[in-house]
Amino acid sequence: MTAALAPWAVDPARSRGRRHPEPPALDRGEHQRDRDRVVHSTAFRRLMYKTQVFINHEGDLFRTRLTHSLEVAQLSRSVARTLALNEDLVEAIALAHDMGHTPFGHAGQDALQACMAAHGGFEHNLQSLRVVDRLEQRYPAFDGLNLSFETREGILKHCSRRRAEALEAAEPGGVARRFIEGTRPSLEAQVVNLADEIAYNAHDVDDGMRSGLLDEAQLVGLAAYGRIRREVLAEHPGLESAGRRLLFEVLRRMLAGQVRQLVDHLRQALREHAPADADALRRLPLLAQLPPPARAEFDELKRFLFSALYRHPQVMQTTAAARQVVSELFDAYAAAPQEMPADFSAADDRPRAVADYIAGMTDRFALREYHRLTGRVPFPAALHPAPAVAGA
Repeated sequence: MTAALAPWAVDPARSRGRRHPEPPALDRGEHQRDRDRVVHSTAFRRLMYKTQVFINHEGDLFRTRLTHSLEVAQLSRSVARTLALNEDLVEAIALAHDMGHTPFGHAGQDALQACMAAHGGFEHNLQSLRVVDRLEQRYPAFDGLNLSFETREGILKHCSRRRAEALEAAEPGGVARRFIEGTRPSLEAQVVNLADEIAYNAHDVDDGMRSGLLDEAQLVGLAAYGRIRREVLAEHPGLESAGRRLLFEVLRRMLAGQVRQLVDHLRQALREHAPADADALRRLPLLAQLPPPARAEFDELKRFLFSALYRHPQVMQTTAAARQVVSELFDAYAAAPQEMPADFSAADDRPRAVADYIAGMTDRFALREYHRLTGRVPFPAALHPAPAVAGA
């Protein structure tokens, strides 16, 4: 594998290592080993029951954090394979990048951030790093998964200067250094970051249509969707009356087109800058980007989803109830830490332990705990989930 990598790809044989030294695996590279550890972790399995946009009980076929992470990994690997990047590294980053997400999606994160405002704050990228560095407990010699520097750096997508300085003090020269120096992460991490955005747009259109909160008439006026839809119908005139097949084909072509545009744009940038190696690439501007015309169409779709789906009254009603659940759980555990497992209740930093415990919950476990502690049911339908659906 190493001989096939591009000069600017991250070479697993030259990894910066792990926080706790371990002997190399006999039959796996360092980043393949990272990916395997992520897949076998408890936090990764919990992503199956953590919300994207629609809460777990609202239907079987909506995306979850797990299916989103798999889609990001698939897109990232496609780009990495085409450009001879480190496929194991992009997959490890993609599969781990959301492991710190709370139940109930961004509503849960917003609620925990408010609860933790006076205690150091809460941010899901930092929490993902905290999960793989400390909270997973699987090995006798160390806490966390002890992932490589390159995977951990890729997980930390965003970080404020203040938090970067705190991380740097605890780990000099570590994964937060680039936020202080103004350098870039590996190209593999850059690809995953953009694949994350691309996946969001496409699958939120799909889920919005499936839920009935979006109508295709709202989408045809958007530059990217409208253009691709016309192309599909020109080739397949009868598809308009074929159920969801038209939507699937439009989204498939949209994803394929954005990946192709990313690859072409990135190839041109690499030819222009010609970095000698992965370290030289870190000192360049951000390279993994869509070309400006494609980015404009992409941003138009993001703005549409924000106003038409994420701010839809039905979604807003659900997210308000979700924020209440998280906020009241935080207050309940802070007042009565014995209601948490011993690993959390005995922690010296109680607010952080409460945030760690809540952030690790699935949607349905959070709802069960809320009912146990308060006697209330914020989502009555959660007691009678939507029936399983066999088809698409």
